[in-house]
Amino acid sequence: MSLDRISAEEALGQLRSFSAIIDARSEGEYAEDHLPGAVNWPSLHDDERKIVGTQYKQISAFEAKKLGAALVAQNIATHIQREVLDKPREWQPLVYCWRGGKRSGSLALILDQIGFKVTLIDGGYKAFRAALVADLPTLASRFQYRVICGTTGSGKTRLLQALRAEGAQVLDLEELANHRSSVLGMIPGLPQPTQKAFDTLIWAALRGFDPARPVYIESESKKVGNVTVPEGLIRVMRASPCLQLDLPESERVALLMEDYDFFVKDIAFFCERLGALTEARGKETVQDWQTRAQAGDVASVVQELLVKHYDPVYLQSIRRNFVEYGKAKVIAPRDRSVAAMTALAKRLLE
Repeated sequence: MSLDRISAEEALGQLRSFSAIIDARSEGEYAEDHLPGAVNWPSLHDDERKIVGTQYKQISAFEAKKLGAALVAQNIATHIQREVLDKPREWQPLVYCWRGGKRSGSLALILDQIGFKVTLIDGGYKAFRAALVADLPTLASRFQYRVICGTTGSGKTRLLQALRAEGAQVLDLEELANHRSSVLGMIPGLPQPTQKAFDTLIWAALRGFDPARPVYIESESKKVGNVTVPEGLIRVMRASPCLQLDLPESERVALLMEDYDFFVKDIAFFCERLGALTEARGKETVQDWQTRAQAGDVASVVQELLVKHYDPVYLQSIRRNFVEYGKAKVIAPRDRSVAAMTALAKRLLE
């Protein structure tokens, strides 16, 4: 046998050295989080795990193990037929399951018997997750950040996208979180990742950066929708130099109307989300916004949302939390357009 085992800490640094990373857990476990770049070859599917678990509790461990073995053998045969027949002898997979036990071991044993060089993670996903959480603060502290600050609608995301297109290192937390970081920030049709998956996405992005070059990032709060920015990252962000992005109010309203066009197209959804601001802004104000939106006057509602809600909250938060904000360099694109943001990005990177 040529089965190798590595620790979770070793796996953190060696992921790119394998031909494939195979997650032998069920679809549900994989969806919650998985190693960066991993593909899912379930040794037991979600429904099968439930059946085997029920037998284990209600009949006996022996009967459950027999059924489990039959199901695992069938599933592994399917994976090999589908994925392995075209693989060369040099193909070297990394395999893991929840704790590095039976599910990944069964798959690894068959692959090893075929003649592939197979590696298992000691402790499986559980150990990898613990190692990643421990590594995140150290990894985050290796970089010099440039924090893009600016009130809602000033174009922070557009500038980050322009910076990335010009070759800058960008950590876009809202993109990773599938959320625009406010009560109205949910994106229809795009569920947020789990907290574990969000942490993994951030870790993987940071792993791809060069510590000798700055990382551009937005001045996020601790929470982006339902997920939380890791403490080690939020701490170094809040101590980093800031850039203050300024855009006239009329341009900000127009930008939000473009970027949140799904609200303009679905007024009922917009009004429903506005309801979440009742506690903060009062029932009368929110009902007025809803009435005007239903009458087609979305732009004036957006303008008042900026002036009465988002701007005061944002400025209070950023002055309190970002220690370098008072010394922020002011940067101003000529307008909200992608072309203007591209020109600004080029100036920043000169």
